Amino acid sequence: MSIKIVSLQSAQTLYALNSQKLLMPASNNKLYTCAAALENLGPNYRFKTSIHQQGSNLILRGGGDPDLTINQLDSLARTVAKKINLVDTLFVDESLLDSLYYGQGWMWDEGAWWYAAPISALSLNDNCIDFYVDPGKLGQPAKVTIFPQTEYVQLVNQSTTVNDTIDFDKFKIDRNWSGRTNLFTISGEILDTAKTDTFYRNIHDAASFTGIIFSELLEEHGTTVKNILPGKGFINLDTLVVHISDSLLLTAHNLMHESDNLTAELFTKTMAVSDTTTGNWKDGLRIIKTFLADSAGMDTSLLRLADGSGVSRYTLTSADQIIELLTYMHGSSNKDDFMFTLPGGGSDSTLKNRLESVHSKVKAKTGGLSGVSCLSGYIFSEKYGPVAFSMLMNGYIGNAVPFKNLQDEIVAAILYD
Repeated sequence: MSIKIVSLQSAQTLYALNSQKLLMPASNNKLYTCAAALENLGPNYRFKTSIHQQGSNLILRGGGDPDLTINQLDSLARTVAKKINLVDTLFVDESLLDSLYYGQGWMWDEGAWWYAAPISALSLNDNCIDFYVDPGKLGQPAKVTIFPQTEYVQLVNQSTTVNDTIDFDKFKIDRNWSGRTNLFTISGEILDTAKTDTFYRNIHDAASFTGIIFSELLEEHGTTVKNILPGKGFINLDTLVVHISDSLLLTAHNLMHESDNLTAELFTKTMAVSDTTTGNWKDGLRIIKTFLADSAGMDTSLLRLADGSGVSRYTLTSADQIIELLTYMHGSSNKDDFMFTLPGGGSDSTLKNRLESVHSKVKAKTGGLSGVSCLSGYIFSEKYGPVAFSMLMNGYIGNAVPFKNLQDEIVAAILYD
């Protein structure tokens, strides 16, 4: 454990335990990424997804938008379809960012889970397929519908609807991630009394996924697409339509509330984009560390950043370092924006069902991996004033619940001491 609790009003350390010890922060690492993005990109930064024309070809160019939706892409398709009836080749251009889709130190077998979606400048629907599952007839496979409906994925449904839980085989949806395909296998059992359940699974090759969906939407609106290919380096293009995202501030709110790894990594790479540089992890992480050193006054030689989200087990930090960041942000010009991004206790976020009785008095970010549970943020105490706290807990075996409970009890102790 690495723990530190400091009154920002008096600068008094209220409690410290191994506060210099380097541990895995998991998603507490997003505190660094979010703060750096607010300072370097700015709360009003917006991502642009654009459609261009060159002769009979179209170019779909990604701008690193973490929150591009099917409806937004459909709006672009409607506009384009009014102008063009036949497309020879649709080129998908993700060249704003590099083509490293997974972070350094990410586990090789993270598989098809939502939190391990590939990172691309051309991302859509969190680079995931949404599965809606209902029981079928007894003895028959479950009823499964997907969103978006697309030929980009294939389904093999080997599940069974049952009426008891004797020798129950857990229901699963997995992708052939080791084969780098988008073949999803549905297996296991579902009770005939079960209500609709929703599963999210990531896809392979986000740019191609977005391109295929866009071509299918164009087809729905009467425009035929003959070919789809990756492409980059286009010049002298006619811009047909541009989608501009919500502000970075709203995207950062989503990042911190949902603990969205895709958003954290897109922020990291986007910070590195320049006229001469493709967005990449190395330069993005250097920019974050420069911010931590120059603005927050942190000795970054004692810090290891391997990604922006904290998925990597190579990323190491301490409670001391997180407190330095929290102290700086509390006094910075971006204080209100940073506070806005942080979940409150019991909110519709990763703090749901935690700290519900003190929701307005706590703003904090959770972090979790196997054997890792962390909580860092602010407590607004009557006795001590605003308090910055960081609790990093690593290396346990089994369930995280006892450690989450301990964190919540420590927060309560500060509030009600």
